[in-house]
Parts: sequence; C-alpha cells; structure tokens
Amino acid sequence: MPFLFFYVCPMNKTNFYAGPAILPQEVIQQAQEAVKDFAGTGLSILEVSHRSKEFVKIMDDARGLVRELMQLNDDREVLFLHGGGLSQFHMVPMNLLNESETASYFDTGTWAHGAIEEAKLFGKVHIACSSKDTNYNHIPKEISIASDSKYVHVTSNNTIYGTQLNFANHQSLLTNYSVVCDMSSDIFSRQLDYNQFDLIYAAAQKNAGAAGVTIVVVNKNILGKVDRKIPRMLDYRLHIEKESMLNTPSVFAVYVSYLTLQWIKKEGIKTIEERNARKAKKLYDAIDNSSLFTGNVAKEDRSVMNVCFTMKDKSLEKKFAEYTLAKGIVGIEGHRSVGGFRASIYNAMPESGVDVLVHAINDFKV
Repeated sequence: MPFLFFYVCPMNKTNFYAGPAILPQEVIQQAQEAVKDFAGTGLSILEVSHRSKEFVKIMDDARGLVRELMQLNDDREVLFLHGGGLSQFHMVPMNLLNESETASYFDTGTWAHGAIEEAKLFGKVHIACSSKDTNYNHIPKEISIASDSKYVHVTSNNTIYGTQLNFANHQSLLTNYSVVCDMSSDIFSRQLDYNQFDLIYAAAQKNAGAAGVTIVVVNKNILGKVDRKIPRMLDYRLHIEKESMLNTPSVFAVYVSYLTLQWIKKEGIKTIEERNARKAKKLYDAIDNSSLFTGNVAKEDRSVMNVCFTMKDKSLEKKFAEYTLAKGIVGIEGHRSVGGFRASIYNAMPESGVDVLVHAINDFKV
C-alpha cells in the first residue's frame, strides 16, 4: 500500500510578529497557487526563469505599482533589491557620501544607530538628534542638522521601541534637505508625499510582502556624484539600468510583493491609514485604561505599527504571555532590549485581530 501524506492545517492564530509578519490571506492563497502553477505556465513560481516573459511582466508591474501608489514623479526610480534594510545602511553612504562630506542622522532606535555606524565607514556623520540615553522611548524634539549635510537620514518607524516620526512636524526638514528614509516598518501605511524624499528603502517583510526583497525608491539626480569606485552589486545606477535584474532577483519574494501591492491598491492607502489609526487607538486605549499595563513610549510619538507595552508588575508578564498564547495570540513578546510586549499591527492585521488582544488585556485577571 503506498504511503500517503496528509497535511493538517494548524489552528488559527492571531499573528503579531514584528517581521516576517502577517500577510493578507488572499495574498497567501494566490502565492500558494503560483507555487503549483505560475501564470498558467505549468511551472512553479519557485522554478520559473526570471527572464521568462511572465516573470519580467511581474517585475515591471510590481515596480509600476510602487510608482502608482506613491504617485512618483519621473525623477524617481523603483528598484527591488537584495539584502534587507541592513544592506541599505552601507549602500546609501557608498553611493551618496564622499569621505570628506557630512551626512546628518537621526539616532532614534537600534536600526537607526546601525545605519549611523555603517555610514561612518564612508564619510563624516553628524548626529542630528538622539534618544539613546532614554532607551529610545521618544522622538527628540531638539534637532540640529549640519548645514553642509549631503543628506539627512531618518527612520520613520522604530520597530523595536514603538516610536514613529510624524512628518507633519518636520516639514522644514523635508523642504530644505535631501532626505533618506528607512520606511521598512511603515511603508504604505499612511498617505505621504513620497516625492519629498530623495531615497526611500524598505525591507518588504512587514508591510510590502515576504522576506527576501527590499524596495528602494531613489531620485536618480542624486546619483553619480561620489569619487569612489562602487562594486557592481552596490551601485544603484546599474540596478536602474538593468531594471532590478542585474542578477537573479528573489523571484518568489518579488511575486509576493507584487500580490501585496495589488492588495494595497485595492484597499487604498487612505482606507488603510484610517483602519490603522482605529486599530492603534483601540489597543492604546486598552493599555491606558488598564490598571495592569502601561505603554513604553511618549504618547505623542507612539507608533501606529508597533505597540510596545509592559506590565506594572513584571512578575505577571509570564502569566499574561501564557494566557494570550492559550487564546491563539502569537508574536507579542517584546524585543530583548526592551522586554514586556510588542504587538505589531501592520496593514494586513484586521481590526478583529486587534480586538482579540484588546479582549485579552481587558479580561486578564491576576
């Protein structure tokens, strides 16, 4: 008798992991179908040639969707690259900063600090502001940007600590300087004038797809102005010339991003922004109204994407973690540098998922 393999679907979970993170269910279903048969080719998306007309169209359409959703002008180029946000920490200064030149950086979290350390390898770095001494629990209000800055680097949302930049408070920054922004954890989560940024990068695995691809949007006019020689795989200009096909791209990850971008377009960024605001308010209200829990960061700087909180009595945290796990809630453990809990409520998290955690917070008894 032949051996039969049965796949048993796990029980439903409410997924608050910070990344790789929740995806829209329809995206997962479409990706599953493509693993079996991609675009009627009779081949899996996992084995199709990246030079096939079917996949070239996916790459072109994915780049076009980014352009459409961001309403980019003709000076901006869209790339799908490798290496996550971490690779952009060195690609940015390598392409934009000479050794004798200065860039200003906001030090507002672990990843922002990592970008600073990488930039120091290529030029001079001026710290425009820092909240490191308070464990990054707020966005600094006092900002000093070096007048000769080649660019200013900011991180729009700090995943680990739960703070987020309100760009309405930094309009002069966007108007007067060339701004580079790491949007890895809040891209497409709110309406912005994306043309105000000269370079945007975002690892896809939080709001824009699966792990394995990084979206880069760059003003082509800022490139080609450094003296150093740049390795081929690190030169934005070559990636632009080859339309994100300088080498074999992360085919499956690009496809999942394409599907996610389609979903974002269908939902609409305005609708997504409004839904994200409702989700965050529900959760922060539950925390603020509880006698057991407290938020980690300054209220005016709270992230709409990553809600970080602790228990006033730390000894109860293990009990609450077990309580939530029994309810199918996963991924709310806080980062080791902060502790407590972190609920990542990215675009694909439905309001009903937030309701599950709100009920857990309200119903938990000592």
